[in-house]
Amino acid sequence: MTAPVKMTEQHILNAATDVFMEKGLAGARMQEIADRAGINKAMLHYYYRSKEKLFDIVFEKLAGSLFQKLIVSLDNDLPFEEKIRSFYQEHIQFLQKHPKLPPFIINEINQHPERVVKIFENLGLSSIRNKFSHQLNEEISAGTIQKIDQMQLLINILALSIFPFAARGLLEKLLEAENIDYNEFIESRKTVCPEFVINAVKLK
Repeated sequence: MTAPVKMTEQHILNAATDVFMEKGLAGARMQEIADRAGINKAMLHYYYRSKEKLFDIVFEKLAGSLFQKLIVSLDNDLPFEEKIRSFYQEHIQFLQKHPKLPPFIINEINQHPERVVKIFENLGLSSIRNKFSHQLNEEISAGTIQKIDQMQLLINILALSIFPFAARGLLEKLLEAENIDYNEFIESRKTVCPEFVINAVKLK
């Protein structure tokens, strides 16, 4: 594939990402994507025959990036507490750079949940989750943490980092009433969230 072709495809993907993030699949128009990419609509259809095909590529890339931090965190060999702290530092920092990603992903998943199943399969989440499960069982056997529902724990870990971005509009209003800066609140969650999770699962 020649360099100009690669550049054109990258321009299209960049433009499509912006449009889909702003308007979702239903609201996006191929003409607007073509205009932002600086090409005509016929060329856009030459590279990507349909809006749905283009969206699938963009969504898989964006959703993959959102869940990748979780995957990497579960797959490392750090001790349990360090693993949780590392996850929140990296995941929240990633979301600070991409604040529009959680509401976009959640909205599209609600409409087409089968998309995220495919992404999890591609990322190999099942095998990595098994590794994390094995570590948790070792911690339980060692008496360092209590016996817990591991799926509940995973969902809670993710929700604590994603929710403040997915519900930013509401949260900003609530924080404003308490004279709390949203960005400072998010920054503090890099330490608040892991301590909350660790304390919640420690053997009492």
